[in-house]
Amino acid sequence: MSEKIDELDERIIEELKKDSRQSTADISRRSGIARMTVHERIRRLKEKGVIRKFSLALDYSKLDRPTTAFILVAYEPGHKMPQHRLAEKIAKLPGVYAVHIITGEWDMLVKVRGASVEEIGRLVVNKIRELDGAYKTFTMSTFETIMEEP
Repeated sequence: MSEKIDELDERIIEELKKDSRQSTADISRRSGIARMTVHERIRRLKEKGVIRKFSLALDYSKLDRPTTAFILVAYEPGHKMPQHRLAEKIAKLPGVYAVHIITGEWDMLVKVRGASVEEIGRLVVNKIRELDGAYKTFTMSTFETIMEEP
């Protein structure tokens, strides 16, 4: 198998994205790829690090976290702590689901979930803004999620 992902790998990956608990027999039947080929391709994709893990797709409204927001965070210019370290600190906060270092006017994009906008506000004001190196924030709450990969 070459280093590049081919059309068979793509079909297998698409099936796994739909339901990573499917058996190789189910993936084989749905994709039209021989079961042993599916098994071997998944093993190789895991070995190469293309598949890092198998995960769940959760309904956060049933876990009392129906509200999602994205927070733009600016890193304090000239601060002694590296920006990456601030991102790591933010990533460890409860309610934080993703932290991206980005380009442009803002330095980080943080995805959070909570029971309400007020709870997310407390996370921003009492936790993120209090971190050494966090210069300013801008929070955007979502109305509805149309598509999201787990």
